[in-house]
Amino acid sequence: QVQLVESGGGLVQAGGSLRLSCAGSGRSFSNYAMGWFRQAPGKEREFVAVISWSGGITSYVDSVKGRFTISRDNAKNTVYLQMNSLKPEDTAVYYCAADFTLSPTYGPSEPYEYDYWGQGTQVTVSS
Repeated sequence: QVQLVESGGGLVQAGGSLRLSCAGSGRSFSNYAMGWFRQAPGKEREFVAVISWSGGITSYVDSVKGRFTISRDNAKNTVYLQMNSLKPEDTAVYYCAADFTLSPTYGPSEPYEYDYWGQGTQVTVSS
């Protein structure tokens, strides 16, 4: 079992920055691709970013490319999402998720591929 706890959400003005963290416990992160998803009210959960367990492969949804950066520290069992130039449309609950994989370069983008989820952290961007 892997337990995931997100932190770092909050209220920020448009153009501002936030850094989300996702701390894992219960098992080493080393064989887990880690993803960030978000869900706005009335909308489906949306893929935001993923990082392979080696850290060598990252992928982003087009709407956040150039603004968000995903990274990880396997020694600390933590994955991060640095969010810059935030827009009101980034407002959502952000979730981190873990997918067990033997591939160091694999990073899924579909929610059903993930094994574990955090409880989410609210990000609100005011205009």
